[in-house]
This record gives sequence, C-alpha cells and structure tokens, in this order.
Amino acid sequence: MGPVLAGVLQLLALIAALALAYVPLGNYMAKVYSSDKHWRVEKWIYKGIGANPDTEMRWPAYLRGVLAFSVAGVLFLYLLQRLQGVLPGSLGFSSIDPDQAFNTAASFVTNTNWQSYYGEQAMGHVVQTAGLAVQNFVSAAVGMAVAVALVRGFARSRTGELGNFWSDLVRGTLRILLPLSVVAAVVLVACGVIQNFSGIHEVGQFMGGQQQWNGGAVASQEAIKEIGTNGGGYFNANSAHPFENPTPFSNLFEIFPILVIPFALTRTFGVMVGSVKQGYAILATMFTIWLGFVALMMWTEFAHHGPALQAAGGAYEGKEVRFGVGASSIFAVSTTLTSTGAVDSFHSSFTGLGGGITMLGMMLGEIAPGGVGSGLYGMLIMAVIAVFIAGLMVGRTPEYLGKKIGTREIKLAACYILVTPALVLVFTAAAMALPTPANSMTNSGAHGFSEILYAYTSASNNNGSAFAGLNADTQWFNSTLGIAMLLGRFVPMVFVLALAGSLAEQKPVPVTAGTLRTEKPLFTGLLVGAILIITGLTYFPALALGPLAEGLAS
Repeated sequence: MGPVLAGVLQLLALIAALALAYVPLGNYMAKVYSSDKHWRVEKWIYKGIGANPDTEMRWPAYLRGVLAFSVAGVLFLYLLQRLQGVLPGSLGFSSIDPDQAFNTAASFVTNTNWQSYYGEQAMGHVVQTAGLAVQNFVSAAVGMAVAVALVRGFARSRTGELGNFWSDLVRGTLRILLPLSVVAAVVLVACGVIQNFSGIHEVGQFMGGQQQWNGGAVASQEAIKEIGTNGGGYFNANSAHPFENPTPFSNLFEIFPILVIPFALTRTFGVMVGSVKQGYAILATMFTIWLGFVALMMWTEFAHHGPALQAAGGAYEGKEVRFGVGASSIFAVSTTLTSTGAVDSFHSSFTGLGGGITMLGMMLGEIAPGGVGSGLYGMLIMAVIAVFIAGLMVGRTPEYLGKKIGTREIKLAACYILVTPALVLVFTAAAMALPTPANSMTNSGAHGFSEILYAYTSASNNNGSAFAGLNADTQWFNSTLGIAMLLGRFVPMVFVLALAGSLAEQKPVPVTAGTLRTEKPLFTGLLVGAILIITGLTYFPALALGPLAEGLAS
C-alpha cells in the first residue's frame, strides 16, 4: 500500500467515526445543558462552593463567574509550581522559576497548554495531576459553558438571562468530559500508553551516558489532553513520544477525540435553537475548511521536489516514521484548526507551505471545528459577520436565527475578530524589533521569522503548539506569551457574552420572503468565503514575510 493511499484511508476512517458519534453525542450534550435536574455529587459541589445552580445569570454575572474561577485557577497553579520543591511526589524536581510558572499557569488555565519546559524533566506527579490535569478538564468546561451561553442568547427572547455558569461548568466537567476521558484512557492503555506513578529509573545507555525516564499517569492525561483540545504533553516530545502515542492506531485514535466534541457541538447548537438544519450549516462550514486544509497539507507534503524526497516517498523530515506523512498531515491540521496544540510531528520541519498551513489554521481563529466551545462561539461570531455582509449586499437589515444584527451586535462581533490579530501582530513586531528576543531564534531569514510569528499566533489563539526551533524559555517570551494567552482567551469572551446578552433581550423577528436562509448551502459558501477573506486580508503581509517567502524560495 502506498503512503498516499494509506493517508486517504485513515482520513476516511476518521470521517466515518466522527459521523457515527455526531448525532448521539450532540443530542446528549444538548440534554446535559438543558436539564433542570442535578446529580447528587453536583449538589455537593454547589454546596461546597456556595453556588445556587438554579439562579439565572445575566451576561455580566456570567462573565464575573468565568473570570473569578479562572483567576483562582491561575493563582492556584502558579503557587503549586512555586512550591513543587517541598511537595511530595515531586520526583526530586525543584520549584519552577517565577516567569515560567506564570507562563504555565496562564497556559493551562486558558486552554492553551503552551509548554516552555521539558515535562519529564520539570514537573512531578503532584503538579502534573493535581495542577495540569485538573486544568485540562475545567478550562475546557469553561469554553463549553461560554459557547452554551451564546447559544442560549440565540434561543431565548425578551430576557437577558443566559443560564448559570457554575451549573454549566460542573455539568460539562462531570457529565461530558470525565466520562469520555475514562473511556479514552482505557483505550489508550490498551494501545500501550503508560499509566503509573513510578519514579525516575534508568533504561539503558544513550550516546555514551545513562538514559533516564520517569513514569506518570500519562494515559489519563493524554485522554483529556485530546478530548478537551488542550494539547499539553506529559513528555516534551508530546504525541510523538512512544509513551504517549505508541502505534499508528493510537495516533489515529488520538485525532478522533480532538475533533469529536467541537464537531458534535454544532448538533447541540441546532437542537438548542430548535433547528438542526442550522447546526448542519455550521457543521458544513467547519467540515469544508477542515477537509480542504487536510487535502492541501497532504499535497504540500507529498508533492515533494528533489531526489531524496522522491526516494523517501514524501517530506519525512520531522515526522514519525511510525505514522507516515499522511497521518502526520491529518494530525497537524486537526491540532491547529482546533485549540489543541498536541503534535505528533514537528511543524518547523514541514515544507515551507506546509508550515504556513498550520499557521493559517490558527489564524482563522481555530473555528473549523475549533476548540471545545471556543470553536462554536468563534464560528457563530463569523456567522454574524457573514449575515451582516449579506445584509449590506441586498440593502436589508441583517437577521440571524430570528434576531436582528444591529449596531451593537456588529460592533461586538467586530471587536471579537480584531483582538487576536492585534495581539499576534503587535507582539511579533515587538519581538522582531527588539534585540534580545531575536537571540532565541535557531534559524534566520523567513524561517526564523516564522518561528516567532507561529509562537505568538499559537499563544494568542490559545493553541499551544510550537513551531520548534525557538527557545521560548526566557523572561521575555514567558512573560509576553503568558500575557497574550490571557488576553487572547478572556477579552474575546467578554464580547461573546455581551453579544449573547444583547441577543437574549431581543424579541424574535418573523421570517419573511426576504429573510436570508442561513441553513442553505448558499450561506455556507458565503460563510466560508468571509472567513478566508477576512483572515487573508489581516494576516497576508505577515505570512508573506514568513512561510510564503520560504515556500516560494524552495
């Protein structure tokens, strides 16, 4: 079997698995967020934190809950790292330096999971499990809660109430993320992923010295790392490490949980707004972009030049020979079009255009299908923009799902789409202009610029993957990337929740002959075009200086 055919067959198997899970998982999540009943364990949690889960919140109160919980998470995770040296189960590792502890705390609380450290050489069992793994669950649940709040904004009328943040957070964690993670962890253990709490031990000679490895609860963390679109690996090599991803089957399986919740949330959206066709329209948009990016990535990595690449059958540099070019291409696109950031290959070693595709996937806002929750609310914001554009074209007041898109709504949507490009471009420009940050680049020229552009794109869009080659463990990068993660996560949430509150207060607009049918393929095409054009106009100059220049020169 040729490598191209193998990649295509894996892609088809993945699509089939996602299709099978779409309806049942989407319906289940809609039921979870619409139920008025509480589990006993949930009642204990509400009592412990002093929250009334039946109290409806307007958007400012919902936002305060999001921010208060996230601030507490940052502080707790920061202190846990700073105290690691005196904690049991630290494996003898010292406390984390202040700038790196801030970066890591901001990273995991914002669902970014950027890592400027070697996991197996820095973090003990307590920090990994009580700190990082916990945030893998709750940061994903926060994103899902904000998405559900926006969906309620479309579904409700004549009220500013969006539900209860604490109820949405607890239910998302206990009823959705935790059960799926248990199943995924069992599968991963069966595939050979390790799960233990062993200490550091020697495993043999390596390059003239003893090679040492430590164990860990890897399978359980790997499961929520993918299901919650987190991406932070137990080991520095991430999903290219055989302890995290041992076989071609485990590799394909790990792509599935990355995509399953973000895609299925479109079904949840359709059920909650009372029109599954609207959910299918959003799904079609996400799937079209994702499949197009996979096909383009495979083409750039298989359409190689030069006798060495032709003899190898593809651009194998930086890729695991266990998985091949096709599987690595699917993984790279899936992880950068979501907010996952996990890697089974090194994007810096992709072809020039291939590296640009991974970057562009994040620059789209990671909405195809995006992170758990963040992908859905990001796509719905783009749908609002597309409806507005359509309204301008026909001279009619834009409407979406029976709600008028007026001045307030379009201002909030516009502010949302401007936040992350501003962070990416301003921080990249500052890093290139100052003398010290450039010393962290391994490469010069277009590829060196791509290293820095990729880092700030990853941080600002809460992805977490790295281009490799950039030494990001410096005070400058730890601090600025941490700030970019926090602003890139929570400032957009302000606009999302404000938009949800504005929509929920409106009365429904009746459908007329002039209403844009947003469940039709025409709207899907308009939405895809709006996404690509807006992103292209925003980032094209920066891409031209980095991956495009490198790709055209090769």
